[in-house]
Formats: sequence, C-alpha cells, structure tokens
Amino acid sequence: MQSGWRVGSILGIPLFLDTSWFVILLLVTFAYGSNPSWQAAWGFTAWGVGFALAILLFVSVLLHELGHSVVAQSQGIQVNSITLFLFGGIAAIDQESKTPGQAFQVAIAGPMVSLGLYLFLTLLMAIATLPPIAEVVLGNVAQINLVLALFNLIPGLPLDGGQVLKAMVWKATNSRIKGVRWAARTGQALGWGAVGLGVLAYLAQPSLDLIWIVLIGGFAIRNAAAYGRVADLQETLNTLTAGDAVSREFRVVDATLTLRHFADEYILNSGRSPVYFAASDGRYRGLVTVDDLRAIERSQWDVLTLQDIARSLDSIPSVRETTPLAGVINVLEQQTLGYITVLTPADAVAGVIDRGDVVRAMAQRMNLAISEALIQTIKENGEYPPGLRLASLAKGAVE
Repeated sequence: MQSGWRVGSILGIPLFLDTSWFVILLLVTFAYGSNPSWQAAWGFTAWGVGFALAILLFVSVLLHELGHSVVAQSQGIQVNSITLFLFGGIAAIDQESKTPGQAFQVAIAGPMVSLGLYLFLTLLMAIATLPPIAEVVLGNVAQINLVLALFNLIPGLPLDGGQVLKAMVWKATNSRIKGVRWAARTGQALGWGAVGLGVLAYLAQPSLDLIWIVLIGGFAIRNAAAYGRVADLQETLNTLTAGDAVSREFRVVDATLTLRHFADEYILNSGRSPVYFAASDGRYRGLVTVDDLRAIERSQWDVLTLQDIARSLDSIPSVRETTPLAGVINVLEQQTLGYITVLTPADAVAGVIDRGDVVRAMAQRMNLAISEALIQTIKENGEYPPGLRLASLAKGAVE
C-alpha cells in the first residue's frame, strides 16, 4: 500500500509526499533562512528565500525522478508513483527494463536531468541581468542540481550510480542478478565508509552537519541490503522449479461418473474442495470444475458424465515440472488464476500449485520463518502477504 499524502499527478504518475518530507522542508528552510548575511541584507525576507529554496530543492528532485520515469514509460514500463521523502525522492517502477542497455538509460536519465538543470541555470545567470535575490536563488538551485547529479552517480545502490553499475555488470556477465549483487555490495561498502567517516570526523570536531553523513550512510546500508535480499529472492525464484513447489492437493475421479453421482459423493459432502481431474482407462480426461458443473442444467446431471464436461489438459493453463518458479508466478498473475496444473514430461498430472505452495517452497529453500497457518491463509485468500511482493519480483527474475 502506498504511504504518504497524494498531492496530485504529473504525466499520469501519482505524486506523494512522505511524512519525512515536511521535516526536511523545515530544516532546509531554517538552514538557508538563518544565514547571517541574508538576514543582514534582507531581514525577514530571508526566511521566504529559504522556504523558496526548500521548495525548489524538491522541485529539482521531482524533475530528477521524472527523468527516470519518462524513460521507463518510453520502454513500456508502468510508473506507479513518485514519492518525495527525507532523503530525496523515489519513482516506483512496475518492473525492470528488459535489457542492460535499457536499464542504463533509465538509471542515467535522472542525473542527466539534474546536470541539464545546472547547465541551464548557470547559462541563464551568465546572459541575463537578474535582481540580487533571484541570482542568489538561481545560483543555489544550480549548485543543488550539480550536487544532486554528482551524488547520485556514486556507484552503489540505492543511488542511480548503483543502477548504472548494475547495468554494466549485467551487460558484462549476462546476468541481471549478478549486477544487482555487485551494486548492492558496493552500496553497502560505501555506506559503511560514510558512517565511519562521519563518526571519526564528529569525534575530531563535533558538528551537527556531520550527523547527515552518518544518516545518509545508514540509509545507503539499509537500502543496499534490501536490494541484496531482492536478488536472493529472485535467484531462488529462478532456481526453484514447479516440481519443487507442486502439491498433491487434487483428486482423480472416475470420468464415467454421472454429474449427479459426482456432486452427491464429492461436492456436497466435502469442505474445501480440492482440484478434480477425471480419468478413465488409465488416462487423464481433463479438469473438472465446480463452475462448469453448475453451468449444466440439473435435469442433465443424471445423463451427462464427467468426461462430457472435463476440460482437456491441453486446453487448461498448465506448466511443466521444470518451469522456474518465477514463470509459474507470472502465469498465475497474468491469467489471474487461483492455481495452475503441473504436468509431467509424459503429459500426466504431477499436481497443482497455488500461491500458498509458492510461499511454502520459498520458505523451505531460504529458511524463512513462515508458519503453516499463514500459508493456509494465503491459499484461502489467493493473495501473497503484503511484505512479500513475489508477483513483482517474479517479473524481473527471469534472466
């Protein structure tokens, strides 16, 4: 669920303000507005200039994120939102670019927008005659954009430079996941370096400004680690197959049974109905669904048999035992299925997989503490837990 306040949309992209945005708005306003030289020159107006610079800082961040978003949209990728928060902004992109070249384009777009703004404002101040306050404001906004461009090009996740590094490693190794790992580890190393440098500098000469270095380093460590966990999850989705997650929660029934017999013996007297497959003469005849049964007039239930309403295996959604789990998830989501049939190489039914089975297989392979009660809840609701975004992770998991 999206957090923060929605304040509108730009180019069809919802714009949100995180609670922490208001904190940094006040801090930036105070930092600029309390400048002694500004106070001496402009008095109370200095606070208005400080507030204007704080707003323009986030306008710059917004344009930076729009750079990423527009390029992503040009590749057919949906951008779900842009959120401004304490450390800048983030564009929530629905899925990864399909190639390292396209990933590079998305990553570099933001810094290029910031660099372009710096050059434009610098040129504007050089050729135009502006009031002193306007020169001060535009000069500071230009510097902000230069810092924004250079800072974001630091080669470690979660910064844009980390995304650039990921794309380069992806291109060199032909593995997107290896690219994420390299960039995440670099981001963690740089984050720890920033924390260490900030702490040592503070011990040498205490200053509140140095606390920001430590906070930014901690932010980098946490988010780089999150990218690493995503890479672990996606690698597992590629390593596990349908055969690793398949369950035997289905029943094989005689295809010659009448619909009445089937309904009385299997449907009316059962609780949570399993998946039913009809078979006769040692062969699967197809899938039998309760919905198909209900679509038949009751007067025909004593005449028709299960074989008459069974959906043949080649006409129903299915995957092979060797299909990567990422592929299974993608089919479940793209076709909005509650479960999917798993077939053996001999075109027999190996079992079925639903979202609970997917989570169970992931938990077993990665030693995740997910209870069987939660897995059963997932099976009943047909939805993944809010904190486990397997549907979106699977989109980018396929190498």
